Amino acid sequence: MTIRLYDTSARQIRDFAPLTPGCVSIYLCGATVQAAPHIGHIRSGLNFDILRRWFTYRGYDVTFVRNVTDIDDKIIRKAAEQGRPWWSIGFENERAFNDGYSALGCLPPTYEPRATGHVTEMVEMMRGLIERGHAYEADGNVYFDVRSFPGYLQLSNQELDNLLQPSGDGETGKRDPRDFAMWKTAKPGEPTWETPWGRGRPGWHLECSAMAHKYLGTAFDIHGGGLDLIFPHHENEIAQAKAFGDDFAKYWLHNAWVTMSGEKMSKSLGNSVLVSEMVKAWRPIVLRYYLGTPHYRSMIEYSEDALREAESAFARIEGFVQRVVEKAGGAVEPAAEVPLAFAEAMDDDLGVPQALAIVHTTVRQGNSALAADDKEAAVARLAEVRAMLGVLGLDPLDPHWAGQAGDRGETVLNKSVHGIVDSLVRLVLDQREAARGRKDWGTADAIRDQLNQSGLVIEDGPQGPRWTLGPR
Repeated sequence: MTIRLYDTSARQIRDFAPLTPGCVSIYLCGATVQAAPHIGHIRSGLNFDILRRWFTYRGYDVTFVRNVTDIDDKIIRKAAEQGRPWWSIGFENERAFNDGYSALGCLPPTYEPRATGHVTEMVEMMRGLIERGHAYEADGNVYFDVRSFPGYLQLSNQELDNLLQPSGDGETGKRDPRDFAMWKTAKPGEPTWETPWGRGRPGWHLECSAMAHKYLGTAFDIHGGGLDLIFPHHENEIAQAKAFGDDFAKYWLHNAWVTMSGEKMSKSLGNSVLVSEMVKAWRPIVLRYYLGTPHYRSMIEYSEDALREAESAFARIEGFVQRVVEKAGGAVEPAAEVPLAFAEAMDDDLGVPQALAIVHTTVRQGNSALAADDKEAAVARLAEVRAMLGVLGLDPLDPHWAGQAGDRGETVLNKSVHGIVDSLVRLVLDQREAARGRKDWGTADAIRDQLNQSGLVIEDGPQGPRWTLGPR
């Protein structure tokens, strides 16, 4: 058993070998909490949640750190625009991110440090870098000297002489315009902390280097984040950490974006789709299927049609699960092991699309068993399906999803409205059952077809007919 991953730093797929046998340490760049999350933000959390689940399935003890950037230029700017305290903006949106992660079934991280809680560690790192000749103070700012670190820009595969990195507001006194700020001097009205170089606040890149060092030590296995973070954020993290003396991350994994009309989904571009709105219109488990099942390195072009396709595909899986549970007369536990083909796909750079194809093949086999009234084979296929869906975080029988998908199509309908609709549909289904009882097949089929035209799918099972909402 060898897990292979695409390592951005090597620009190739490499065999994974943990630093500590039996253990995996992961640092994921989390949210900058200046606004509520859109689905592009949550995609990163989903991709690394699946990676974590797969390592756990493979028997590793996983330490998963996902930070919160709660002090940043953008947060300060939002606070000024809205006339609110900066910490109020951060706390509100941190909760929104956590609600989004939870709604879509992401397991909570082992540690979730906030940047503002680790200024002491940042000061210690800056002090060490200044002592080693890799950083300097100027006008109350502390800068990293990029020319002092020979490995700078290897992750993004750029040439320093071709790099343009303009100074930010108040970043004065640089020796080289490409040097980046680790600490920014105090400005009127901004939050500040005391340091040996005066009052100020941390730079974005320093925060992650210091928190990774605090929680994962001088070396860890995997550093993750979105493609947009490779430069400058991850490049600058590497420079700080390695110049400080850390080995830092052994592997670098980057997930692709969610795009709209070919452009990266972004608040600044005004093309973002908020998670809080999406979960009102779509079941969270369907959103997880839509965002989590493409390969993590493939772009997702957002569209309503693609979401409807995901909803329809997941409905086929969910319908099979429900039918077998009814046939078995009770719960069917997941198999102890996933099918070999599924495992091989997941081991090959987290090949979720190929693994998902095995899920759908097993569902088809299970449906054939149901059609042949082979209960034992159907139950065996469901056990395999549940084991695979558990790895993907998509098992509809997992308690996390309880209440999000009722027995009769309870999706975006609230419970009171669903109860009314269910009563009305039941009246029509009773009429259909009466027609079937008197062998009036034409009337029974006409009722079913009329319900189908209304957007309902009718399935006949051993416990009677049941309805679900069909694809949109």
